[in-house]
Amino acid sequence: MSRQFFVGGNWKCNGTKEEVKKIVTSLNEAEVPSEDVVEVVVSPPFVFLPFVKSLLRSDFYIAAQNCWVRKGGAFTGEVSAEMLLNLGIPWVILGHSERRLLMNESNEFVGDKVAYALSQGLKVIACVGETLEQRESGSTMAIVAAQTKAIADRVENWANVVLAYEPVWAIGTGKVATPAQAQEVHLELRKWLKDNAGAEVAASTRIIYGGSVNGANCKELATQSDVDGFLVGGASLKVVVLCSLSHHYSYNFSML
Repeated sequence: MSRQFFVGGNWKCNGTKEEVKKIVTSLNEAEVPSEDVVEVVVSPPFVFLPFVKSLLRSDFYIAAQNCWVRKGGAFTGEVSAEMLLNLGIPWVILGHSERRLLMNESNEFVGDKVAYALSQGLKVIACVGETLEQRESGSTMAIVAAQTKAIADRVENWANVVLAYEPVWAIGTGKVATPAQAQEVHLELRKWLKDNAGAEVAASTRIIYGGSVNGANCKELATQSDVDGFLVGGASLKVVVLCSLSHHYSYNFSML
């Protein structure tokens, strides 16, 4: 089954209004394949969501970097799925390792957040990944499978879910999984989905890679048969050209 390539840019807690405007201007001027071939999603900080939405070209989409686990209320500092939908934001990133590690979000909590976001109509980029200690101990797949299970147990319809494999040891470190390492985990994740969610889900669900992705390494990573795109962190703020190659296509994404 042919899966639409996915390129996501997670801007994290970065940027001023002026800097964000420059990034969006560069994105608006970029030459990219049609959106039926490649889906482009950018994720600015919460405070810039309406600003970016007002400027960004219509064939690119916006994701929030997080949302609350249930309907809004007395939850100071949180943002609900309903609020995002009210702003016209279609995507949200959930389960990022920085949320898991810094905010102590458990697998079950992430699964609950994914379920609620989907129930309200958001599309979800659900993140999984292991630490360096876990990889070196040989428990990568056990960790990633447990994280995925907590999500899968709460998902009835996978049409609006993208899985992002982000090895924690490669996020912001300059280290990157080799194409073979990325493909190995992506393939095992797809096998896990086939065994636990069905062959159709496994064949259609996009599994993207994140972890120090940049213009120099993405082309080779994208040649892997089970790598369906990227979730780019800091490089999405400053990289000049993000090249990706998926199946028989070659693309250049100009990003600042």
